[in-house]
Amino acid sequence: MARVCKVVGIDHISIRVSDYEKSKAFYGKLFDFLGFEISDEYPGTIGWTNGKTRYWIAGAEGRKKYQIGDVGLHHYAFELRSRKDVDDLQAFLEREGIKIVDPADEYYEDYYAVFFLDPDGIKLEGMRYGELTEKKRKAKAAKGKK
Repeated sequence: MARVCKVVGIDHISIRVSDYEKSKAFYGKLFDFLGFEISDEYPGTIGWTNGKTRYWIAGAEGRKKYQIGDVGLHHYAFELRSRKDVDDLQAFLEREGIKIVDPADEYYEDYYAVFFLDPDGIKLEGMRYGELTEKKRKAKAAKGKK
């Protein structure tokens, strides 16, 4: 089958939240820490962006909270610049009293992440993949130039 189109990235995600004001406050603090700004806001809907990724929430008042294992989204991962950023995110989460379900650690070879929950129990992740591999590659290249 011939390729018809090419996806060049994920533009945005939009989630429903059970308590719009509570989630707006949660995500407002989180996205401020992560360097996002509000892109647009409408009654009962708000979106943030970092210029590359957009994340939207909209109210679904009175609906049940999400439970890990439900059909649908398992988790959403934010790729961070460094392992230090993952550690800084965990420190922010701890200061804010945000539920961390899996603390900052090496979960796969050269995959460092922290997992946490939003007010509705949606699992979020801050992660960095490949940093140690890249440092080894650069060290080997520098050694080869000597």
